Amino acid sequence: MSEQPETPTVPSTAGSRIVAGKGRPTPKRSEAQKRRSGPVPPPPATRKEAAQRLRASQAEQRKQVREGTAAGDDSRMLRRDAGPVRALVRDVVDRRRNVAVLLLPAALLLLIAQLVAEPAVLSIAVSLWSATLLAAFLDLMVTLVLLRRAISAAFPDEKLRGHLFYGLIRTTVFRRFRMPPPRVRPGGLFGR
Repeated sequence: MSEQPETPTVPSTAGSRIVAGKGRPTPKRSEAQKRRSGPVPPPPATRKEAAQRLRASQAEQRKQVREGTAAGDDSRMLRRDAGPVRALVRDVVDRRRNVAVLLLPAALLLLIAQLVAEPAVLSIAVSLWSATLLAAFLDLMVTLVLLRRAISAAFPDEKLRGHLFYGLIRTTVFRRFRMPPPRVRPGGLFGR
């Protein structure tokens, strides 16, 4: 009777042994082929047909990502949005009411005031735009401090730079248009 070769092991620091490999037997080819769904489609006859198939498969992938993101399914989200750190960042941002969402309406008001060409209206619009810009800047600084604290407390070894930028971009989007959608309700000035 022949012996099966041993699975290679790697010694760990705790003295126990870790088994290298995938932890399950490789399926037989017949079993793998049974899991495939339907017959293999014939190769495309023309470049046009190949391009149509490619566009159709990409559209299906985008649809799955969109549905997964809307449902909050971490496995079907874009890499940009997936992970526990990004979920924490979204929750910190969504817990607050953000002034930065007012930048676009204020800019639109400034544009309309320029079209009116009335000096008094333009002066008021510029003042409102400046006040909104200053308030948004201060609000973004508060958001940065809150994000730093939350990420450092929950994930001390995580680098902050990309996560902070992700959070700041999210503050500029109207709450109803944020994707993935907010999981928490706004809770006051500092989110407490």
